[in-house]
Amino acid sequence: MSSSSSVTEKLPSAEEVAKDVAVVAKKSFSSLRDLVAGGVGGVFAVVVGHPFDLVKVRLQTAEKGVYTGAMDVVRKTIAREGPVRGLYAGVSAPLVGVTPMFAVSFWGYGVGKQLVESVSEVKDGQYSVAQVSAAGFFSAIPMTLITAPFERVKIILQIQGQKQLAPGEKPRYNGGVDVVRQLYKEGGIRSVYKGSLMTLARDGPGSAAYFATYEIIKRRLTPKDADGKPGKLSLTAVCAAGGAAGVAMWIPVFPVDTVKSRLQSAEGNLSIMGTVRELYGKGGVRAFFPGFGPAMARAVPANAATFLGVELAHAAMNQVLG
Repeated sequence: MSSSSSVTEKLPSAEEVAKDVAVVAKKSFSSLRDLVAGGVGGVFAVVVGHPFDLVKVRLQTAEKGVYTGAMDVVRKTIAREGPVRGLYAGVSAPLVGVTPMFAVSFWGYGVGKQLVESVSEVKDGQYSVAQVSAAGFFSAIPMTLITAPFERVKIILQIQGQKQLAPGEKPRYNGGVDVVRQLYKEGGIRSVYKGSLMTLARDGPGSAAYFATYEIIKRRLTPKDADGKPGKLSLTAVCAAGGAAGVAMWIPVFPVDTVKSRLQSAEGNLSIMGTVRELYGKGGVRAFFPGFGPAMARAVPANAATFLGVELAHAAMNQVLG
């Protein structure tokens, strides 16, 4: 009898079970909101930032002397392909991929914050810079599974667009699905995921800097209420913090992105060190920074748009769902 009563004492009460279920449900619902808001932010980012990204990639992958600079890429692209078709070449891949890509990034960031909260103390709901950075780094791990293949497809289509076709010659690829089909046929899943390690090497530290910068600047620009807690969110603060976050993300990882772009655009099996040596041999340290100007120019509006989309989506969900 005493044995059964001791077992009963160890079992959680109905009230404790209800509390645990409520906590799990709240976290799951919060993660779902992060997923949706991230997807909305991603669409905003592509619409605003794709032309800048196209210029960056073409500068990173073109042979020396093909372009004299960013504006030369824009002029030649528009002259050859038209303003919309040219500047949005390869946009189908990021548009299809960017919703899950950004959705998973912001979902991963939310999960990262939950993990941080489970192993360290969060005071008054305000995460420290180190805690935000850790959560940001974690977000890059699941995101790489989506980012790597979609960036490979996007880069291949962007480069294809700059090739001058001979009369009657057809492009090698007929869109994103055809790129994936041909890559898989040539080298299997490894070919589709080529450059994944460099994608993670870029996005891990980049995401840590990205989310940390956003949170820090947003807090400083958002007015506080009488209790010292953040007051009503300012969309101007969101855009400023988002733009700054984009710049902070790109500066430390841009050389890694150049190596990644080279790897993902190359035919054959180039190694990471082989690509690094080839780049350095052609132009020294400067060879790792082609397209840096367009990337910085893109970082501000594209990431301001990203976080604006995320915050507006969260605000809309809060209003509708409570």
